[in-house]
Formats: sequence, C-alpha cells, structure tokens
Amino acid sequence: MTMPPLALLAGGLATRMRPATETMPKSLLEVAGEPFIFHQLRLIRAQGVARAVICVGFLGEMIRAAVGNGKRFGLEVEYAFDGPVLLGTGGALLQAAPLLGPEFLVMYGDSYLPTPFAPVVATFKAGGACGLMTVFRNEGRWDTSNVEYDGGRIRAYNKSRQTPAMRHIDYGLGILADRAFVNRATGSSFDLAELYAELLERGELIGYEVAERFYEIGSPAGLHETDVLLRGGKS
Repeated sequence: MTMPPLALLAGGLATRMRPATETMPKSLLEVAGEPFIFHQLRLIRAQGVARAVICVGFLGEMIRAAVGNGKRFGLEVEYAFDGPVLLGTGGALLQAAPLLGPEFLVMYGDSYLPTPFAPVVATFKAGGACGLMTVFRNEGRWDTSNVEYDGGRIRAYNKSRQTPAMRHIDYGLGILADRAFVNRATGSSFDLAELYAELLERGELIGYEVAERFYEIGSPAGLHETDVLLRGGKS
C-alpha cells in the first residue's frame, strides 16, 4: 500500500511548556538526547510515509533549520508557514493542502504514536468519508476523554463539553481528504477539532480504534514519560 503524505502540526505557542518554549518551538524540545521532532520523523518513515509537510508558525524557521529537507530521515520534507497570524491547527492544514494532495495523514507535533498506520489508511480508503479519526479507550487515564465511540462509530466528539459516555479520546492521528475543507476559506483561523465536529455532523467522519496508548510532550509530565519511553525504559 502506498502511504499518503503526512501533515505534522508544529505551529502552536506551547504555553504549557513555558519558559522553555518562549525561545524554542515545542518540537525541538530535547527528548532522549535529541529534538523530539527527530523521533517523530523516524517513526513516520518506519510506518512507510515518504513525504511530510510540517505546518509551522511560532519560531518555525528554527524547525526548518534543524530538519532541513528531511533527507537524513529518509523523507522528503516541505514546510507550510502560517504567516503573520497563527491559523490554528485546522487553518494550518488548509494552508498546507496544496502541498499535500487529495488525501493525507495528520499528526500533532507533540504526539508520539506507536500504532500501525497501514490499517488506519486501509480503513479510510474503504470508508469513503472525508475524514477519519483514530480513537483510544482512554477512560480518563492520560488526558480528558472526549469521544463517544460505540459499535465502531463515533457518536459524539467535543473537547470542551464532555459527557459520561465519553470513554475514548482523539488519539492524535487522522486522515483527511481535501474535500473536507469545502466550507472553509484559505487564510481563516480554526481548530482541527472544529473541522472534525463539522465532518461528524455531516456524516463524513469515520473512526478507527487503536490499542496502543499515546505519548505526548505537551506537558512536563508527558515529556518525562516520553523521554523514558524513547530511552528504552518503561513508562
């Protein structure tokens, strides 16, 4: 199976990780002895991804200087910059869409996701929807659960209004078709969560449940856990 390109969302301000992220983008924080994004790029290459577009904003030039064209990771890497106004995760994807083509994987810039990508892509291709969200049965353990998932279907998704039936969480890996953005204007600022909610309402969002927990560096505790994992220890 040919893997679609991957959009890596690395343009946020990372306020929870200040003061370190006042002068360095979160993707370049040191994890297991090197910038975190290096681990991510090796991970996605091992999953068969050949092309990546890194969506950058705040201090994005530092990421481009560190990663370059991606050749040392076995990847072709391009960049999509927000510009003078931060576009949010959804707006950044729309900005990058011309570089990504008709369908692409999406991963957050602070996530390390040890799950096979190929079954996710196969499910998307068979489903015929505009979007796919991977979900994990979180039960409130590693972050706030925000997805009602039952019988292989996403019933509800909301990051700000949780319900007791939300036992799953947005895992951090998705797939989008370019037609998912039909109601959005290039240059507008919006969150990927808003787009997922819109697709769900339109009946255009399918789910895929993964078994492996996620790791992240968006919090000091998460960064420590991920550091232990990538150093070969047990989280």
